[in-house]
This record gives sequence, structure tokens and C-alpha cells, in this order.
Amino acid sequence: MKALLSSLAASAVALVVVLMVAGQVSAATLVIADFNTGEKPNNIGGDFGAWNRDEADQTQGCKMNFNQTEMHGGTGSSVQLDYDVDSPNPAYNGFWMKLQNQDASQYDKLSLWIKGDAVAGHTTKVKLELKNAKGEVGKYTISNITTEWQEIVIPLAQFSGLTDLTSMTEFVVVFDDMTCSGKKQGTIYIDDLAFVK
Repeated sequence: MKALLSSLAASAVALVVVLMVAGQVSAATLVIADFNTGEKPNNIGGDFGAWNRDEADQTQGCKMNFNQTEMHGGTGSSVQLDYDVDSPNPAYNGFWMKLQNQDASQYDKLSLWIKGDAVAGHTTKVKLELKNAKGEVGKYTISNITTEWQEIVIPLAQFSGLTDLTSMTEFVVVFDDMTCSGKKQGTIYIDDLAFVK
């Protein structure tokens, strides 16, 4: 009987240790959006969508859809962004996502998966922005986007202009006629956006 109780006590301690370790692992990553449900909101309760410089200007724009055939990891969905900045007018548009005043100060990096569409074509560069409750906007440009899924991991310190991570309000993707190289009209897929340690 003592052996059985001793074995049960050891199992309970092992279970607590496993749960503690699992809690630490999950705290190392805050998944903002995995898009697996194919619907809004994101994983932290924030809305998202496409934005356009001028809705009345039909020579440019961005549309967002969920895509269940082009996703990172083989299941769920990704966000498909069909953009057009090939315009005679100054052109910029993109994608926005609310971050619900999330405290990101315990994280070191922003991670996301991205790829371009081989048929529609795609830019090889896009701008990313992170915004906080103080009104600061941190900016970073991604380069070398290809037609293969690739993880982009950006140290939060490299978002120039951002000094406070304690109340993050928005993540933004910007397509503009000056930055978009290769193709000013095309499709980009984004998946598995997260803050990581």
C-alpha cells in the first residue's frame, strides 16, 4: 500500500512539473492570429481587415480573404491579400489588425509566415507597422518575399519609432507604389502572426 501511495505521489509531482513547464513554453509565444477558424476575430479578440488610401479611387486597392488552400502548416487558413498599387495616383493600401492593447514588453520578437502567389505575382518587399497607445508607430520593411512559405522573425527593437511595448494597439501591412518591387499588383499570404521571446 505504501508503494502505491508513493507511486501516486511521484506521479502527481511529475504532472505538476509537466504542467509548469508547459505553462512556461506557452508563455514564450503569444499567438496573435493563426487564422485557423477562417473567420474573425483574431486569437486575442481583435478585428482585422483590408484598408485603402481612397475607396473612391478604382485604380488601386487591397482586398482580404481567408484562403484554405494556401496556408502554413497544412491546416486551417491564411489571410490572402490581393493588392494593387499600380496607379497614376499616389498609391498605398494594405491590411490592419487590432492588438487589443496587448502588453508585448515581455516578448523580444514579432514572428509571421509569408509567401507570394506564383500565378498572380507578388512584390518582394512590404512595410510592416506596429502601433501603441501612445500614438507611436514602429516601422520595418520585409525583403526577399518568395513563392515559398518563410518565417520572418523581427526583433521588436528594430521597429524604428517604437519605444513602448506595454500597450500595443495595431499591426499593419503596407503596400505602396514606392516600396513594392517586382510587381505592383499581386497577392501575398500571411499566417501565424505571434509575439515570441
